[in-house]
Amino acid sequence: MHIEMKSVTKYFGAVVALEDVDFTVNEGEIHGLLGENGAGKSTLMNILGGAIQPTKGEIYINGEKIEKMTIGLATELGIRFIHQELNLVNDLTVYENLYLGEELTNKFGILDKKQMIKESEKVLRRLNLDVDPTTPVAELETSRKQLVEIAKALLFKSELIIMDEPTTALTNTEIEILFRIIRNLRDDGISIIFISHKMPELFRICEKFTVLRDGHFIRSGNFKDIDEQIATSLLVGDRKIDTEWVKEDIRQEVILKVENLTCEGFFEDVSFDLHRGEVLAITGLHGDGRSELSEALFGARPITSGRIIVNGEELNLKNISNVMKSGIGMIPRNRKERSIIKDLSIINNLSIAYFVSKHKNFFINDKEELDRFERNKKITDIKTDDPRNLVTSLSGGNQQKVIISRWLELDSDIYIMDNPTQGIDVGTKFEIYHLINELSKRGKSLIIFSAEFPEIHRIADRCFVMYKGHVNAELDREKLTEVNVMYYATGSNTEGINEKHT
Repeated sequence: MHIEMKSVTKYFGAVVALEDVDFTVNEGEIHGLLGENGAGKSTLMNILGGAIQPTKGEIYINGEKIEKMTIGLATELGIRFIHQELNLVNDLTVYENLYLGEELTNKFGILDKKQMIKESEKVLRRLNLDVDPTTPVAELETSRKQLVEIAKALLFKSELIIMDEPTTALTNTEIEILFRIIRNLRDDGISIIFISHKMPELFRICEKFTVLRDGHFIRSGNFKDIDEQIATSLLVGDRKIDTEWVKEDIRQEVILKVENLTCEGFFEDVSFDLHRGEVLAITGLHGDGRSELSEALFGARPITSGRIIVNGEELNLKNISNVMKSGIGMIPRNRKERSIIKDLSIINNLSIAYFVSKHKNFFINDKEELDRFERNKKITDIKTDDPRNLVTSLSGGNQQKVIISRWLELDSDIYIMDNPTQGIDVGTKFEIYHLINELSKRGKSLIIFSAEFPEIHRIADRCFVMYKGHVNAELDREKLTEVNVMYYATGSNTEGINEKHT
């Protein structure tokens, strides 16, 4: 499919989301769409998919002008959208999600469940996904939900597939499978629009690129003609990003002790100390128990045995409210499923932890909420024209800033951050890194769960590497190299290979 969008403009009230943007994708091309959060990528793709009507502009498909693109017409033309924010219904099974809105029926008009299950099995095998199509989606891990979302686009005839951050929740192995499928689709003449903030992925899989910034077209071209430094410059423009600062080690006394913490089936016998002012990273590979450990530290997952001591007192893990009141806050992974309350405004989303932990009055004071928002907006630079808008009106990066602000408002002593820069642009990432560093300087202690080594190396004082539910290594900054992290994350030392690897 050949796509040409000309002078596309979109206003939301007084806000200019897109202005005179040109965008072209050729048949059988993998095209990277780059831009920071809020650059207009999602708006442009929603216009292409018929979910939003442009204020002005034209769309041509295979040379023919589309007078009005609608969701139905886009589907009929073979345009499929894999969203970053999962659009699966947890209460339905895998096959029901795959065929939602496009169910198969027999000659009597009755749902043909047997055929839908059979076809679902085929497409899941194509993704090397060992999942029973009759499994409820709610029972799947996030990475498998992401693959189900991808399978939905592969199930039906497609001419153009828009992939918005498709690898965010995937393991390295799953990413390799996805990239193989993308290349096969390209070879079959299917066009791919690949949206990602991960530069190495974009350079690996995409042939051409288009950069948007602040709703404007900046440049298109071939990836072979640029490098990551040029791409970053195109993304941020004249705004300077300080990437050269060095993490200071300002650790003080022990503020938290974890002793022999076990959650049967996920992790076992985890022990460590956390110092005041320390940034401790915990990393590993998929299935290492890392995510479950983050939940247990916050009282969101029951433990089998062990204990957590905060400021010399054992932590009552019976409910999250106790943990919050003890001075622990948490920014969980997957903001859509675990943080964002879609039906609430930006200020309500920001205030909700405060309501649970500190609010004493019977009524909510609107002025206090606005003051709370303005105070945190200065710290995290949330970009919005009206804090009373729904939180879903924000870009992913600004949604994440709202979630971080939610917990900063409690002024916790300890912050647990699980994948805090997931699905956000390079500029916002460095803003969050600086915020982590500033919190550390103020004597706050942080536990960062991340699988991105450059992130860990930039922000951490120490790093624990997990393997099969155990802490397999403790690395200080001198030993914190990507080779060492992968060595212990893959369990190479447990196989008797160079036990004293450094």
